[in-house]
Parts: sequence; structure tokens; C-alpha cells
Amino acid sequence: MITLLDYGAGNVRSVINAIESLGQKVKVVSDVDDILSAERLVFPGVGNFGSMMRILNDKNYVDPLKDYLLSDRPFLGICLGLHALFEKSDEAPDTKGLGLISGYVKKFNIDRSVPHIGWNGINIKKVSRIFNGLRGDEKFYFVHSFHVETEDDSVVLTTTDYGLEFVSSIQKANITATQFHPEKSGDAGIKILKNFIEPGNGEKAPAYVLKKTRLAKRIVACLDVRSNDQGDLVVTKGDQYDVRENGDVRNLGKPVELARRYYKEGADEIVFLNITGFRNFPLEDIPMMDVLKQTSKNVFVPLTIGGGIRNYTDKSGREYTTLEVATEYFRSGADKISIGSDAVLIAEEYLRTGEKTGNSSIEQISKVYGAQAVVISIDPRRVYVTSPDKIKHQVIKTEKKGPLGEEYCWYQCTIKGGREGRDLDAITLAQVCEKLGAGEILLNCIDKDGTDSGYDIELINAVKNAVTIPVIASSGAGCVEHFYEVFTETEAESALAAGIFHRKEVSIPEVKNYLSDKVETRLLKNN
Repeated sequence: MITLLDYGAGNVRSVINAIESLGQKVKVVSDVDDILSAERLVFPGVGNFGSMMRILNDKNYVDPLKDYLLSDRPFLGICLGLHALFEKSDEAPDTKGLGLISGYVKKFNIDRSVPHIGWNGINIKKVSRIFNGLRGDEKFYFVHSFHVETEDDSVVLTTTDYGLEFVSSIQKANITATQFHPEKSGDAGIKILKNFIEPGNGEKAPAYVLKKTRLAKRIVACLDVRSNDQGDLVVTKGDQYDVRENGDVRNLGKPVELARRYYKEGADEIVFLNITGFRNFPLEDIPMMDVLKQTSKNVFVPLTIGGGIRNYTDKSGREYTTLEVATEYFRSGADKISIGSDAVLIAEEYLRTGEKTGNSSIEQISKVYGAQAVVISIDPRRVYVTSPDKIKHQVIKTEKKGPLGEEYCWYQCTIKGGREGRDLDAITLAQVCEKLGAGEILLNCIDKDGTDSGYDIELINAVKNAVTIPVIASSGAGCVEHFYEVFTETEAESALAAGIFHRKEVSIPEVKNYLSDKVETRLLKNN
């Protein structure tokens, strides 16, 4: 029996599913006695350090957790479960951690995009059976804005490079904790969980060659999910956001089956966009919740969900906050939440008042779950202008001239699936959302959608140069060369595609094989 400490924040379903895939049973902590009687304890933490410690104190879990850690029984901390072991964090300077390991949690202060999101390598600093069966060149999934620092070199198990060399896992006696997420790291992560759970055959480690690790460029598969005219959930794909063909919704497959296929093919992340979510109340949208639950049972890479995530009032007058809606998605298997149309309206209000309210979707989710959990999906279209003068929006000079020979353009934000344009440009939207706490930008382009003509490089560079958070390039991929182009001509961390994968015009293995000797990627053999 594996005991799991769920303090109520983040996606623990994936951790449970990963452990159960190894034939183990999981008992979720419901009271103090469950901690004290545990034989093996797993503590997956996601979100804000201060919020985590407050909840642990409110539930009277702190002292029993310390007692367990000092008893020399096996413990595995994941992400925030690593941070909790230290004395304090920059994220909540006035809040004490468990203090089992000397040191602090620091915010990244580097010339790189923060959060650190994606697949990176590890350098092993000491022997541990936790790495039994690994080759040594695997990449693991990271998603964090803070990292631990300690002067006690004896506890450092691995390090990883991202602007600096940081501690990516520690081990002290039977206490092991990782900054990366084993449950989201494919087969390599499952092996680490197995090594933690099962008695080992001695202490050993693979023959790692110590070298600088590199963050991989991510290949993301996107599934637009909606109900067809028969009421079934299907994966569809629009042509400049029009998902109908000959009057019917394009049906490109079932969401759970496609997600499993893409995971097996080597997708680094999977995005579900519930494109009818704005019409339905999410907490009653049981089919989409079920898609997440079923997918997370067999798909051990990050899952992002978007569509209809905002404040709601139902027919009876009951109000549901964005946080409640997001929480249901997280607990159904989502790792990140994508906010689209609502982000535009939030940014407009911020620009009007110049003040943060703390009540917006972005702020609420970021405060509890961390910036890395909030993705802003931007749906812009080009508007050509003859001159940047007297244009209040952020304008770029373009090499792709307009129909009247215009040499300038701005990117107009849209809402409601591209049906309504707003008086706000994409660059400003990205900057405002970063200020409000977003951790990543999913950058679409209506003009490029469904064209197979390649990504809008000018748009991606304009937004990427304006923010310090990661950017996912989307819309327009039609061949493997387009992925190479976006990774070499922009600083985008990820490239997303949909239709070409669904229709099997280009496969994920083909993309990765083409990039393998040109761009840093997660190798297919790691799956």
C-alpha cells in the first residue's frame, strides 16, 4: 500500500494513476493517523508554497509529517513536495517550511523564460537505486519558477542546467524528492516510481556522463473537442476556425483514443480545447471531465485543458468561481488550464483601471496553483495599416505586405472562437497576462489556421520578444520543415499542431526524426 498526501491542490490523479499502473494500491491521506501509519509516503505538491504550508498547518499535518520523515521510512516528494522539505521559500518569505533539509527555495533569476517548463536532463551526483534501469540520457518533465539551494552537498542527488546549474533532486537516507514530475515523464518517470516502490537489488546508477543538460523543444498535439450534431464528443479541426464541412462537424476521431496514440508516438504534451465549453456550465460538463480522467490513466505526459474556465452563475443563481471550475479540471487529470476569451476581457479591464483586482481567472488560479498552471490562449488576426503613426496598438513592420502594399500590421485579439474582434493587440494582451500571473502563452493565428503554410514567424517573434514566459507556437504547421523553421527562426519553446497529426499527413515520429540532429528534442526512444 502506497500512501499519498493530497493537501488539496493540483493534479494528483496522474500520480495515483501512475502508481496504480505498477499494480500498487494507493491510500489517500484523510487524517493524521494515515501519515503516522504509512509504510511508503508520496507527497506530490503543485502550486504556491505559502498556500501549501498553510493547508498543512490547518490540517495539523506538519508535526506528523516531520515524525514520518525522521522515522527513516521511504518518502518521495515531487515538485512542491521537494520545496516543503526546506526552511523557507522566496514565494512566501514569512512562511516556514518543514526544515528537514538546510537551505532555501529561490526564484529563478536568469536570462531565460520563467517558468522553466519542459523536458530537461539530469546529472547524477551520487549512486541511488532510484535510477535502476535507466540509461542515463533520459529527459524528465519540469514545470517550476523556483528551485532549491542547499550548502549540504551530501543531499544533492541530481542537478540540471537552465540558465544556471540547479538542484533537481535530493536524497537523504530514505527521503527522496524530485523537482521534475516522474508521473509526467513517460516510461523513464514510471521507472523511477517503480524503483521507489519496490525493494531494490542494491544501490547502483547508470553510467551517466556529466555534461550540461539542455531543455528540449516540445512537440505538442492539440485536440479540439466538441459535441457533434449527434451529441457525441469528437476531435475536430477548423479551417480558419470553421469546424464544419458540408454542414457537419468534422469528425477526426475520439479524444481519448487520439490522446493515447499521440502519447505512444512521442508527444511531449497534449492539449484539449473544449471549443463548446463557453456554451455549457463546466461543472456539469461531465463528458469532458471523463475524457481527462480516462486519458490520465494511460497518458503520462502533461495535459492542458481549455474552454469555459471562468466565473459562472447557474440558473438557480448559485455562483461558482473560476477557482472552483479550474479545481474540478485539475482533479480530473489536467496539469494546466488554458484561458482564452476571458483573458481578453480581463486584460481590457486591467488596461481601463490600471489595477489588479485579484479576482480574475488568471489571478485566482495563479495564486493557488502557481503561474505554471495558467496558459493564455491568444487568437489574433492580422490587420494591415499603411503607417504606425496614430495607431494605438503595438505595430510591427512586416515582410509580408498587405493587399494594398501595406508594410505594417498589428494583431487584433478575438474572442468567441474568432467570431468577435476586440480593440486590443496580441502583444499587449500577452504582456498584461504575464503581469497578472500567467505562466505560458499559447499563440494561435487565425490567418494561418488550417493553411499548412507554416507558422506566423513575425507574430511569434513579436510576442516572444515582449514577454519573459514561455511561448507555444500554434497554427499553420503543414510539414516537418515548418517545425524546424519555428525553432530556428524564433525562441519559442514549443510547437503545436493538430490537423496534420489527426489526418496522419505528418506524424510526431516523423517530426522528431527530422529534428533529431538539428534541434534539441526528447528522443523517441525515451517513450
